[in-house]
Amino acid sequence: MVSAPHEAMHRVFQEYPGLFTSVSEVLGVPFPPVTSARILTTDLTEARPLERRVDTLLRIETEGDGPFLLAVEAQGKKDPDKQTSWAYYLSYLIEKYRLPTTLLIVCQDSATARWAARPVPLGAPQWPVLTLHPLVAGPHNIPAVTDVAEARKDLALATLSAITHAGDPDIGAILKTLSAALRDAPDTIAAPIVELTAQGLGNRPAAQQWRNLVAVDLSFYTSPLSQEIRDEGRAEGRAEALLLVLEARGITLTEEDRARITGCHEPQVLGRWLTRATTAASAEELFREE
Repeated sequence: MVSAPHEAMHRVFQEYPGLFTSVSEVLGVPFPPVTSARILTTDLTEARPLERRVDTLLRIETEGDGPFLLAVEAQGKKDPDKQTSWAYYLSYLIEKYRLPTTLLIVCQDSATARWAARPVPLGAPQWPVLTLHPLVAGPHNIPAVTDVAEARKDLALATLSAITHAGDPDIGAILKTLSAALRDAPDTIAAPIVELTAQGLGNRPAAQQWRNLVAVDLSFYTSPLSQEIRDEGRAEGRAEALLLVLEARGITLTEEDRARITGCHEPQVLGRWLTRATTAASAEELFREE
């Protein structure tokens, strides 16, 4: 099953194709500035029953050197089988589109990034016919963006910084910088960045820190994450009110009853319980039909 961080590592290039210009500069590989980009189908399946899909595929137009294809792959761990798959992707794309093609691997840990960056000779050891040599972006070479002014200059790169450094000890400073940089950004710009960053953090402890920052610094946004946080806040407030009403009415609750109330995150259910709490004679009556 594809994880949320996996999606964020390559989808950020779908949302911001120009990010590749910043990444190529950071990696020290000169590519001409991007003028436009078009998302292409990621399905590399052949007529025979063999299905292969690249994570993100972009046709990028440049100022002076013409178009090229950018295939972006998110890689969460070492997988020797992927290297031959990547070689297949590149051969297929060059054959199909007849355009220069670049492969960018995005990682969230340095060990995987170093593994992915090694040139891989393909063919007989005496005479390799091809060498796989992808570009690799990860915590080892994407800078930790902790300056608000720098983040504002390139919000996409600041987002990738947060995603690739998701497991780093200094992720807190990166997230605080990103949230501060988004305060003055329009909703249409901030909302996808909020969601991509949340995806990229996955289930790491920093994910909760990002949720807290979104709740405080970006509370006016209408992204799915901010709406989810608001729903949680409403549920928490109703749970506290419900406990106060039951206490005032002298209704005895077991630890299991309390856990059921505080563990409920559905505002509508808590609203029904709160209404019943004004007349219920017991906890059993409060929870009827649930």
